[in-house]
Amino acid sequence: MRPLVEAKVLSPVFLLSATSLTGYSGGGKQMIARYKTGEDPKLCAPCPYALGLEHKHLPEMRGHGLLTRAPVFQPIVGNFERGLAVTIPLHLDQLAPGTTGATLQRIYEERYSGEPFVQVMPLTDPAALEVGFFDVQGCNDTNRVDLFVFANSTQALLMARLDNLGKGAGGAAVQNMNLCLGLPEQAGLS
Repeated sequence: MRPLVEAKVLSPVFLLSATSLTGYSGGGKQMIARYKTGEDPKLCAPCPYALGLEHKHLPEMRGHGLLTRAPVFQPIVGNFERGLAVTIPLHLDQLAPGTTGATLQRIYEERYSGEPFVQVMPLTDPAALEVGFFDVQGCNDTNRVDLFVFANSTQALLMARLDNLGKGAGGAAVQNMNLCLGLPEQAGLS
């Protein structure tokens, strides 16, 4: 959200919602064990959680996104080990006048140009739509995050896809360590 707030396309007071679909490995040892045993049939379906609306990442989402309010956040864990996709829906007429899907995509391209681990995908990415559904695990085994804008003339879906254990945990730790130690950002990650 930060690039959109900084570009004054989205107000910091905007009321947002976000949905996250993630693999079970992010839930820790107990959750991993529950999924790997396969004994609980309820775990075959997607499982919404944090229904108390106090997810631990809300302060980060608000702070890093430059938002005055945390989004309404609906995380869902799925019956797959790794992968993560976060989706934010928008009505284009609630953004700065004249904002289109192309505007949003261009803002991301400009902001993340030259970033080694951020890939801004083409607007309404044909490859992502080719098989009829979104591949949540498309960044697994990488330290990459893919950013997508899917849009029509009135609405947009902003999506970020990453490996919750790679870019979302271990890879991010190595990348930050490299930066703190003055090493090349990509050391040990490419």
